[in-house]
Amino acid sequence: MEFFQNTNIDFMKYRKYFVLVSIVLLSVAIFAVFIKGSLNVGIDFAGGTQVTLKFQEKPQVDELRNVISAAGIGDAQIQRFGAEEDNEVIVKTATVAGSEEGSQTAVIGALDRQYNGESAGGFDLNRRGHDAVADLLTESDPDRVVAQDIEVARQHYAEVADALLTQRRGDGLLSSWEEVAGVPGVSNEARAALERQTYLGNFAVLGSENVGPQIGAELRRKGILAVVSSLLGMLIYIWLRFELRFGIGALVAVTHDVLIVLGLFALAGFEFKLTTIAGFHTLVGYSVNDRVVVYDPVRENLRRSRREPLVQTMNNSLNQTHSRTVLTSSTTLLAVGSLLFLGGDVLRGFAFIITVGVVVGTYSSIYVASPFALLWEQWFGKDRNQRASRQATA
Repeated sequence: MEFFQNTNIDFMKYRKYFVLVSIVLLSVAIFAVFIKGSLNVGIDFAGGTQVTLKFQEKPQVDELRNVISAAGIGDAQIQRFGAEEDNEVIVKTATVAGSEEGSQTAVIGALDRQYNGESAGGFDLNRRGHDAVADLLTESDPDRVVAQDIEVARQHYAEVADALLTQRRGDGLLSSWEEVAGVPGVSNEARAALERQTYLGNFAVLGSENVGPQIGAELRRKGILAVVSSLLGMLIYIWLRFELRFGIGALVAVTHDVLIVLGLFALAGFEFKLTTIAGFHTLVGYSVNDRVVVYDPVRENLRRSRREPLVQTMNNSLNQTHSRTVLTSSTTLLAVGSLLFLGGDVLRGFAFIITVGVVVGTYSSIYVASPFALLWEQWFGKDRNQRASRQATA
């Protein structure tokens, strides 16, 4: 079953009004990205340090920011992560001048002093690694196995450390000594020894990442180069397959799509990172496919009706293809829409780009790519009727 069969919609009749709509949307996007600077550039491109933390109790964002600022680290971007009851936050700090190592140690140290008080600097069971925990237990030997065989003792306490860290990874942190006592493989003696020699910090580090200024600059350069290269490659492809006017129209339309989606992406507050570049590459590919779907029947109709005005050829071609365009866009939206609402924080930015890009790309295929190709013909093309007459008499 095919929808919208045998339609005769005059798409080109209102092209000037929709071009004005595009100009307004582009103006908003350019203002948001390049003038207001609303784009939330991640450390992949800006450089800096990102630390993901989980707290025992709900952290106050303003308090965290003040603690980090007071430590001389500079302004920090802090945002909640995951469900509110998870008590997880992401802390981002700018690149440290003259350093490629970042500020992770300084951030954790400042938070340790603030939230762990007198215990700060000691052996924090919520932040120490497997080997450190195993070595501590082997040295204190609460289960009295060292006397039997040192290698057996090391293996035994490595397994205890494995059990503790498995429990910690599952919950994000160890919240009480009662929880430690309930970990399979941890004896009462081992729990008592850990309670005497360590403490359970009020936060744990779930992950950290540092990108130096030189690496960030290189990623920015390569990201921009990749997008520009894909746009130029698309222009050349459509130019060779169709004509220059269609290649220019497709280039303008895809650039229109990228800028509008980028502006909405910035206004929505999503973080611009490496997966964002992948999203925009996908958007460029989808938009080019839309242009090909529209331009292919235009080319065929131009061959069959050489004396027909180009604006009428455009309308006829759009009426032939708009049902396929609408159905393809709708099914794509069902897939990426589910990622947008159910895919979690990691995929939400990527899904937002594709979801908005499908809508904007469908609109621009009709009211940007086709009108601009028509405008290019009016400005720089020769009269088609004259060409047809010369070809007929040749």
